[in-house]
Amino acid sequence: MNSRERVNLTFNHQEPDRIPLDIGGTGVSQIHATAYTNLRRYLKLPAREAKITFIPEQLAHFETDIAERLETDFVFVMPQAPTGYDVVYRDLGDYTAYTDEWGIGWKKPKKGGFYYDMYDHPLAAAETLEDIKAYQFPDPLDDQRYQNLRPEIEAAVARGKAVVLAGPGSGILEIYSWLRGFEQFYIDMALNHNFVAYMLDRLVEFKQAYWERALAEFGDLVSVACEHDDLAGQRALLFSPDTYRSVVKPRQKKLFHFIKDQAPVKLFFHSDGAVRPLLWDLIDAGIDILNPVQFTAANMDSKELKEEFGHDLVFWGGGIDTQGVLGTGTPEEVREDVKRNIEALAPGGGFIFATIHDIQADVPPENIMAMWEAWKEFGVY
Repeated sequence: MNSRERVNLTFNHQEPDRIPLDIGGTGVSQIHATAYTNLRRYLKLPAREAKITFIPEQLAHFETDIAERLETDFVFVMPQAPTGYDVVYRDLGDYTAYTDEWGIGWKKPKKGGFYYDMYDHPLAAAETLEDIKAYQFPDPLDDQRYQNLRPEIEAAVARGKAVVLAGPGSGILEIYSWLRGFEQFYIDMALNHNFVAYMLDRLVEFKQAYWERALAEFGDLVSVACEHDDLAGQRALLFSPDTYRSVVKPRQKKLFHFIKDQAPVKLFFHSDGAVRPLLWDLIDAGIDILNPVQFTAANMDSKELKEEFGHDLVFWGGGIDTQGVLGTGTPEEVREDVKRNIEALAPGGGFIFATIHDIQADVPPENIMAMWEAWKEFGVY
């Protein structure tokens, strides 16, 4: 049974030979470049400089040799930046900075910095709807975005892997909040409803244009289409269910159903945190897969989620407590956590083993391999 076959059975809530494994197979199940370099060294693989897939979080491309060594089932494929955009790093004293294709500024401390944080938001000073409307979007149909997709997708399919295709940028809420700045974003959600409606509608149109072209060209080869929007924190939703249902859900539903109308792909949706109060809404909006299944957040018990939503959702993640156990636990504690989570989420299929979000820089390779060995031991049906 190859990866595509295994994954298809899992998506249909059947039990394949083993639980599919994702490390590096989506934009939110990757590994920090520092941890990636340490893991390659630990596995005695050739030393290579990590190729960064997402600059702010310094995530490393999971290369074929390490993917084969760890028997992963997914290949993550991302569109490129548009024509005319190049990353240019700037010196800001104690920081290194750059501006992304959306005009958002990011900076990382030169000393001891692991990540880039946002510091410049192009719509922060907008005061009127006309100011918002004046913002120039990147081109979702620029040919350069698509140049790498077919060869990467075809190579993955030739290896029997399931292909995960990224969208252009993050989720519609996240892009708007990054353009506006978080404080002003929440003010807009409460007071400037016309700003929010206009920008979310434009972002849906931006994404529809990308997905329509991408899936027309490669949809028959792609297993999963990825969309993201963090809707919750560790303890609660980021805004009320009523706000979600009136402002966000109609736009997400329009986008998600549009994507699924283009090709027979599964809709992967990422939201960290205590998102349980919105899961029936998200199912109605069209998601097939929930990630990262953050069972350390409030009211997110894995067994309860499986019992209530397991017939309607595939759970992708929830394999280990990434915040706590994976980084600071012993290998035996890692093993026990993996065993417990597999027992909760695996029965009946519908479970992809992955960490809760990305593997961070300080995670020792011994713990990554303890996680992998526990998946090998307990992940067989």
